[in-house]
Amino acid sequence: MTRTDVPPTWDERAMLTTFLDYTRETVHAKCAGLPDDLAWRAPLATSPLTTIASLANHLRWVEYWWFQVVFLGEPDEGPWTDEDPDREMRVALEMPLAQILTEYEEQCARYRELVAATDLDTRAVRARDGAEPVTLRWILHHLIEETARHNGHLDILREMADGTRGD
Repeated sequence: MTRTDVPPTWDERAMLTTFLDYTRETVHAKCAGLPDDLAWRAPLATSPLTTIASLANHLRWVEYWWFQVVFLGEPDEGPWTDEDPDREMRVALEMPLAQILTEYEEQCARYRELVAATDLDTRAVRARDGAEPVTLRWILHHLIEETARHNGHLDILREMADGTRGD
């Protein structure tokens, strides 16, 4: 996939999906060529789960949560538990970065198909905290925001890991 933030057309769906794909591809760009030992490194003593691998895995599971659990209403089979709500971050420290990125991309491909086939005003099956169920449009906006925010973290972590900087 080509990393671009310019949509093929100027309709809302094209803009939302292009920006989401751009932020997803930025995750891959920030991780490109990084060995596992550096991907697992936590440079902030007060944040032992803030690693490149953990953030990439977190983003994979965030999309799972919003699309499969909230939007489609499927059972929650994520790695987290009540005792370990950040487990998706923790298990990433035992996974090759390439595996995390492959699983993330495979999942994103499935969600692209879901989004392409669904009206943006479609409501999620599950509601959040007693509120009205969100729309697919809201989920796309939220995922753009969350992925972009974590890309900023990945940018800093990558520079701290091996000096690599860039867009």
